[in-house]
Amino acid sequence: MTPQSTFMILAPITPSREADLRCLLAEMNCEPGRLNSMNAYVQFEQFEQIHFARILILEDQTLDDITVYGMPRIDYPTYLAFIGDCDGPAEELLAEMAKRAGEGLRKIFAHCDGFRSDADLLVWMRARNLLPSANYINWIGRTVQQVREEEALRQCIEEFVRKNAESMRGMQPTQVREMLKGFVADEVQSGRIKLTPATPTPFGWQVRNLFHLLGMPVLLLVLSPVLLVALPFFLIQLRRSERSDPEVAPRVNVDHAKVLASLEDHDVTNQFSAMGSLKPGLFRRLTMILVLAAIDYTARHVFNRGRLARVTSIQFARWVFLDDKRRVIFTSNYDGSLEAYMDDFINKVAFGLNVVFSNGVGYPTTNWLVLNGAKDEQTFKNYLRRHQMPTQVWYNALPGLTALDKWRNAQIREGLEKTTMTTGEVRDWLRLL
Repeated sequence: MTPQSTFMILAPITPSREADLRCLLAEMNCEPGRLNSMNAYVQFEQFEQIHFARILILEDQTLDDITVYGMPRIDYPTYLAFIGDCDGPAEELLAEMAKRAGEGLRKIFAHCDGFRSDADLLVWMRARNLLPSANYINWIGRTVQQVREEEALRQCIEEFVRKNAESMRGMQPTQVREMLKGFVADEVQSGRIKLTPATPTPFGWQVRNLFHLLGMPVLLLVLSPVLLVALPFFLIQLRRSERSDPEVAPRVNVDHAKVLASLEDHDVTNQFSAMGSLKPGLFRRLTMILVLAAIDYTARHVFNRGRLARVTSIQFARWVFLDDKRRVIFTSNYDGSLEAYMDDFINKVAFGLNVVFSNGVGYPTTNWLVLNGAKDEQTFKNYLRRHQMPTQVWYNALPGLTALDKWRNAQIREGLEKTTMTTGEVRDWLRLL
């Protein structure tokens, strides 16, 4: 199994060069929301381990919201973020990109503070690479190569079934499967399709993953006496905060909404990028740290096979702290429309939205951290849309394929490779075609 990893290169933009940078990023697209694969800067297709990548300008439109607490606005830098999800170590991908797309990346990063024309590009990117505090991967170990091969397999089988429908009509399910197995074996042998075996899981990754799996429960067990003592104080402070924290969720600016809409629904999968400030004080910051640690743990060890809780539409997502943990950015790659995406979460895991996002300034009022909040549907949607930012450049290595499509194709391959299946299992398998 090849595990996935992430990178996020973050650098402040030189204010006098921001307009030029926006023009450059626009040049990378055929039209808003649609990347030109042959753009002059970074041709993502040549890096076969990338699932998703984006380049965006982090311009927070909600910086004035903190003033509802009687605090002055903080003018954070406007950042450039280069974000990606890939197979294998991100360090290796960055090294490859520095070699093969270095000229284009240099032209992009030249608009950032501290970048010199003679800088070692890889060293510069490494120094600005931020790790997520919580990271979600729809299916750990499913590579770009695997997805492409399994989609080709599905198309090949379905074409064969269409051409041979008459001869198959009177056959038993097990006979059909044997016929398909023979056909696929011939196709593989001839080289017309490939079904590359999974690579061995890196030993170092296995050790780190096991340590993470066992380490968190052990740490909680050791700290349990302290946590039990702290729990009543936490709950008191939580209710005090929830009763006094103001909501800031006016209707979304029409022009902002139009810009966001122009970047969406060009494919069955969409991108989402949002950021905002944490509510002031140590309490909310510590709460957010603990919540993201819990999400990261469950995403890594529990929800790593096709769903985040009950939600199946997310392919990759991450939460990253910025500016000394005073702000957070959330990015995701999801299937379907944004409206359906938000409804999916509200209807299935509203409590999860509350636990995370209620620590942000202006979030709809929650009750005991998990109740209310996102259940105020329109207020929540206004809040989320206000914090969303346009993604200037977005790359999807596998357009047209949802997470469920990828799962189906993997099941088709698995059904072919099994040594034995019951008649019922074969019938279920054939329904996938």
